[in-house]
Amino acid sequence: MEKTMNIILSGAGGHMGREVINLAEAGYKDVKIVAGVDPAIDDAKMGSLGFKCAKSFDELDGMLAGGIKADAVVDFSFHTAAKDLTAWCTKNKLPMVIATTGQTAEELGYIRDAAKKIPVFFASNFSLGVALLVDMAKKTAAALPDAEIEIVEVHHDRKVDAPSGTALTIAKAVQEARPGSNIVCGRSGMAKREKDDIGINSVRIGNVAGIHEVMIGTANQTITLKHEAHSRALFAEGALTAAEFVKDRAAGMYDMQSLIE
Repeated sequence: MEKTMNIILSGAGGHMGREVINLAEAGYKDVKIVAGVDPAIDDAKMGSLGFKCAKSFDELDGMLAGGIKADAVVDFSFHTAAKDLTAWCTKNKLPMVIATTGQTAEELGYIRDAAKKIPVFFASNFSLGVALLVDMAKKTAAALPDAEIEIVEVHHDRKVDAPSGTALTIAKAVQEARPGSNIVCGRSGMAKREKDDIGINSVRIGNVAGIHEVMIGTANQTITLKHEAHSRALFAEGALTAAEFVKDRAAGMYDMQSLIE
């Protein structure tokens, strides 16, 4: 019988928080959510969660003092929480899974500093399929050094950051295989495409969970790599898999490539 994995859920009141809760309630990986934190949650939603939810990390301290035990923190809040989140997890020596994107340079600094003291799993996308897509795109770009590369990403109309963190992850992986290449976000006007461009084009429409397509083409052939998420539950599953992976690791930074290597 699997040992219960106790999780503190940051961003418990959001769309992805709800997906994590649904999985836990269905018995996925024997996860139990023992507490949550979400400054933006309203009182009506808080009462329907099925676990205690704090509105600040200071309030969450009181819950730990009251005897709550956790194996890891899973964060589906917003990138601006990075400072408080990393400080709290470091102070309490709790591994964390960060499933937000759009971090500023300063916020990324907080995450890197935390990884010197505790295990941190940080990824732009928590789909194993996307991790394989990134790997294949990098290998294909290296094998076809003269090919042009364009990335198209599609997400729901509520997503505020563009390009997506996943599209940037793909582009940066390709860039490793193409030193000197340039990531170009969007295209308009009369400028000609430069040979070393890695283009990213973003679409926001409807309720699309996430589509990432990489086109790698020469004058005579095109290879298209595509991943489509059918439900946001996919990312919740990935985050809980990451929590299971990271909870007993040494301090350091981990990502989806850590799972497939």
